[in-house]
Amino acid sequence: MALKYTYYIYLCIKDFIYTIMEILKKYLLDVVAVIAFAVVAYAYFMPATLDGRILYQHDSSAGRGAGEEVLKYKEKTGETSRWTNATFSGMPTYQTSPSYPSTSVLSAAAKAYHLWMPDYVWYVFAYLLGFYILLRAFDFRQHLAALGAVIWAFSSYFFIIIAAGHIWKVMALAYLPPMIAGIVWAYRGKYMRGLIVTALFTAFEIYANHVQMTYYYLFVIFFMVIAFLVQALKEKQLARFLKATGACAAGAALAVCINLSTLYHTWQYGQESMRGKSELVKKNNANQSNSGLERDYITQWSYGIGETWTLLVPNTKGGASVPMSANPIVQEKGNPELSYLYQQIGQYWGEQPGTSAQCTLARLC
Repeated sequence: MALKYTYYIYLCIKDFIYTIMEILKKYLLDVVAVIAFAVVAYAYFMPATLDGRILYQHDSSAGRGAGEEVLKYKEKTGETSRWTNATFSGMPTYQTSPSYPSTSVLSAAAKAYHLWMPDYVWYVFAYLLGFYILLRAFDFRQHLAALGAVIWAFSSYFFIIIAAGHIWKVMALAYLPPMIAGIVWAYRGKYMRGLIVTALFTAFEIYANHVQMTYYYLFVIFFMVIAFLVQALKEKQLARFLKATGACAAGAALAVCINLSTLYHTWQYGQESMRGKSELVKKNNANQSNSGLERDYITQWSYGIGETWTLLVPNTKGGASVPMSANPIVQEKGNPELSYLYQQIGQYWGEQPGTSAQCTLARLC
């Protein structure tokens, strides 16, 4: 009897080891890619990371100063204040410092996804891993997906917003590709995987608290769903389309419920801010609606049509908003007698008020 049970245990262990080996064989290159992304993220910030140096970020520094009053109040009373007098004439902290006990589990999950890496490092890691997941959902081979992730992650804009301290935007952009990956998996028949990935990264996306960025990408998702619908109609697979849509909708609903506190207070505050209905509306002003911001204000920092070429060609509109005298080519080949002129002429000549860079890869800036 003992021999029989021993043999049975041996078979179970053997099957378990075989299963583990099959999983490793199937996903080994994916694991290697994740490790490589972690190494690349750390290497990019070396030796600053080891030295404990901190990147100065204007917006983060300003936010820290504005939140000092709330931090001191919590240290003194142990309570979290939802109001601060340090910003404007006083305002809620719903947007300046959103934190709710209901999202504590989600916050822990996000840190685990980042492998508990330090700031700056995990930003790059999340860029890389997020786009890698998206390309794998489109059935790219691991090495091509890794290459695409590097090309995506090292776009100059992503590093510009890190330096500027636009961390919520960093988070929103990092979570969007894997969120779309969940949708792709769902519409390709992998309903459970699609539901889980969509729910997880949609929750992360909302948690990033950059509603504007999320709103823009909903248009991309909308047109993707339309494309999947057209494909389903052509292939007479409408039932499959409805199942995938249900999986995505369920995932999105879960994500919304997890972030309901943040979303509700954002909506509530928006009604009383300059983005809500205004009582001071100029009559016969075609540029202003009865509610919300003026169109010129909203689009002030939007890319001009011609600037779209910067996605492929660096410095299509001249580059960063600095004097021409700062351009290395001008410094090398320019006429020294015209230095005063170079100092007065700006490099950038696009439609925005200004820009930090217009190159495709961060190292080119």
